[in-house]
Amino acid sequence: MAEALHELSVPEAGALLRSGDLTSLELTRHALDRVARLDPALHAFILVTEETALERAAAADRELRDGLDRGPMHGIPYALKDIFDAEGVPTTNASRLCAGEVARADSTVERRLRAGGAVGLGKLTTFEFAVGGPSFDLPFPPARNPWSEDHVPSGSSSGSGAAVAAGLVRVTVGSDTSGSTRGPAFHCGAVGLKPTYGLVSGHGAHTLSHTLDHFGPLTWTVADAAAALRVIAGHDAADARTTEGRIPDYLGELDHGVAGLRVAHAPDWYAADPLTLPDITTGIRRALGVLDGLGAQVEEVTLPPYDLFNACGRLVFAAEAFATHENQLRNRPRLFGRYTYQRVMPGAGVTAADLLRAHHVRRSLRRRLDESVFDRYDVLVTVCGQSTAARWSDFPEDWPPPGLANDMRTIPFSVTGHPALSLPIGFAADGLPIGLQIVGRAFDEATVFRVAAALEAELGQRHRRPPEPPTTEMGS
Repeated sequence: MAEALHELSVPEAGALLRSGDLTSLELTRHALDRVARLDPALHAFILVTEETALERAAAADRELRDGLDRGPMHGIPYALKDIFDAEGVPTTNASRLCAGEVARADSTVERRLRAGGAVGLGKLTTFEFAVGGPSFDLPFPPARNPWSEDHVPSGSSSGSGAAVAAGLVRVTVGSDTSGSTRGPAFHCGAVGLKPTYGLVSGHGAHTLSHTLDHFGPLTWTVADAAAALRVIAGHDAADARTTEGRIPDYLGELDHGVAGLRVAHAPDWYAADPLTLPDITTGIRRALGVLDGLGAQVEEVTLPPYDLFNACGRLVFAAEAFATHENQLRNRPRLFGRYTYQRVMPGAGVTAADLLRAHHVRRSLRRRLDESVFDRYDVLVTVCGQSTAARWSDFPEDWPPPGLANDMRTIPFSVTGHPALSLPIGFAADGLPIGLQIVGRAFDEATVFRVAAALEAELGQRHRRPPEPPTTEMGS
């Protein structure tokens, strides 16, 4: 086969699996070999489940030969951020507090992927409890950015971003509370989707902030994300946050183009900010030109102040994250990593009145965004992050790192629950990836994917991978 197996998209690999020109065992062994060879330097995986992966790949091959087709992920390898339960496998949350814990049942995400015939390779590195930061005081080393050993992959789905960018696996599932999927996708040059709140079940995934947590795919291409979402989305009786409704054929709608779509552009959050890298502003402008050239109608809009979204989201996050971890914070505080403790403990000072006011503001912001943007436009295009990946040296002993607190512009759509996708659009002058953010109406991921696919075809540079790391570990 002329193209390396890890460069096949999910639809491409799926077509070969169904024709008999490729087997899931071949695809899985290729992925496991890359993990064994490259991951000692990247630390993207916490655990590799090689034996189980090969068994499931063999089962997928038998089913396909027998004419049983379980859907777009059948026979395709994937990996999970290590906050999702998989029966019989440890869920570490990258924390000492979870030492020795083995999941008794599958999370809904894992169950649906298995039911769809997909092949799990293992668990991916995360910031502790999907919060904290790139820490060296945890049981597992932090993941590395494949584009440069001097830079972090962002977080908290750090292992997902690193694994996808390095070609260890094309499909991962992470969590996104304020940008934890979109951030690593942005800084590693991958595609990261935060679906509409309630589209993907969080049952069996560790809770951080109950009303801000979203769960979705981080992948190499838009088509990969569309395939994965088709499998994991949908109502779940075990998670009251999920909603009823038909799940579209996201893959089938990717090639519908953008002609006639109305695209809102919101430069007020970034264009005049001196913290925004000029390469990012230029890249977004170029992307908007592509959409205009393809027949979309692009118009500038003004959004509510970013700082209002940020303050609202941070207050809700602080209160809910503290509530989630309160018992352990009071009884076993020294087992937390330093960053995690420093980020979660301030929630102890949030009052009930504070939280009620924050939720009132949240409802108002959601309504204002719908009225000012989504009542008139199909998607919103804006900034995702303001700079390329931070250096390890930017992170001191204590949180927050100076100058990094406002790098990402992702929390507004966690606050409102709208679907938001981080799409790579090229590289900055320093050689590191840059991207933009595409936001859609609630439960209209199909249109977000359509716009992203159109841009990816022109700007995505999906042929370009980071240099393979040496087989020895990168320095810490």
